[in-house]
Amino acid sequence: MARNTESNGYTVAFATAMVLIVGALLAFVASSLKEKIAENKRIEKQQNILYAMGVNNNDETSVEFVSKANVESDFSKYIVKQLVITGADFVEDSNAYLIDIKVEAEKAKNPSYKRRLPLFIGEKDNKEFYIVPVRGKGLWDAIWGYVALDNQLVIQGVYFDHAGETPGLGSNIKERFFMDDFAGEHIMDGDEFKGVDVAKGNADPKNLRKDDFAVDAIAGATITGNGLAAMLKKDLQLYLPYFKTLKQ
Repeated sequence: MARNTESNGYTVAFATAMVLIVGALLAFVASSLKEKIAENKRIEKQQNILYAMGVNNNDETSVEFVSKANVESDFSKYIVKQLVITGADFVEDSNAYLIDIKVEAEKAKNPSYKRRLPLFIGEKDNKEFYIVPVRGKGLWDAIWGYVALDNQLVIQGVYFDHAGETPGLGSNIKERFFMDDFAGEHIMDGDEFKGVDVAKGNADPKNLRKDDFAVDAIAGATITGNGLAAMLKKDLQLYLPYFKTLKQ
């Protein structure tokens, strides 16, 4: 007997079968690529951390990370110590860079949970860097990055990225003209934490003043800029108890 391919039952059965087949294929692909995806994320984190402290292949205007072929050796060379800070305590951990700060922030909503804060200590040209990971919310989705500080808590470099900010506007947080402005900015006013604002019309378009706690905003990206400034204030101050121990 011929099958009635125009019946509702056939349509439902066919659609269900296709969903199951496609789902199984996607699950197989995801499973087979899981290790590769994890490896790429690990490499990307190392590149981002190194970039913030000035270990990169930049020319005058481009953003160029150290190569995948060299990132492992460069990370071992320049990152001399990794710490995991929990409350007033900290321990060394060579895999601290693998900590997911988004997951840690979610867990910290439980008052009894001791949030783990990864910190990376680098050395380059006889100078010490303290690299802090940060994560926040832009206009459309997550934004994140790394901030490299010296032992006086002056910013030496940054790297920012985003999940879905507007092309040509908020997405420019990862461009050199914006990120380079943060170098030399102070986050402390004496003993008072200030962070760095992303300010419209701050009368310093060339960013010559480094003690005004502000960089010039990106035109047309006010919400992304506000989110980035809030991210810096929210996450950098989590590390202040540790940084205070450096001056003791």
